[in-house]
Amino acid sequence: MKIHVGHSTVFDFEKELYEPLKRSALSQAHDFHFPHDGNRAPENTKEIIKNSDLLLAEVSYPSTGLGIELGWADVFAVPVIAFYRFDKTPSQAIHIITNKVYRYSDNDLILMLTKALDR
Repeated sequence: MKIHVGHSTVFDFEKELYEPLKRSALSQAHDFHFPHDGNRAPENTKEIIKNSDLLLAEVSYPSTGLGIELGWADVFAVPVIAFYRFDKTPSQAIHIITNKVYRYSDNDLILMLTKALDR
C-alpha cells in the first residue's frame, strides 16, 4: 500500500514518527512517503496524495499544510487515518474528514498504527 505520512513540522517528527515507522515491520509491508525525510523544505504533495492509497495524518499539532493535505485527500477520496498524542487535543474538524481517529503514546505508536492499518 502506498501511504503518505502527513504531519506538522513543529515537533521532532524524524525521531518521533519517521524513525519508529522505518524500524517497524510496517515499513516492509507498505511503501511510506515521508515528505520531509532529511529536509524541512515544503514539497508539493498534491499529486503524491492523489496517487496514494492512504493518508496517515499525525494531527497532534495545528498545521496549515497538513490541513491542505487533508482537504486534498478528501477531494481525491483517499482514505485517512488520523492519530494524535495522548497529551494533545486535536481539532474536532478532523472528524469531518475521517472517523478513523486514534490516540497514542510513544510506547504504543506502532502497535496502534498496525491495528488501524489492519482494520
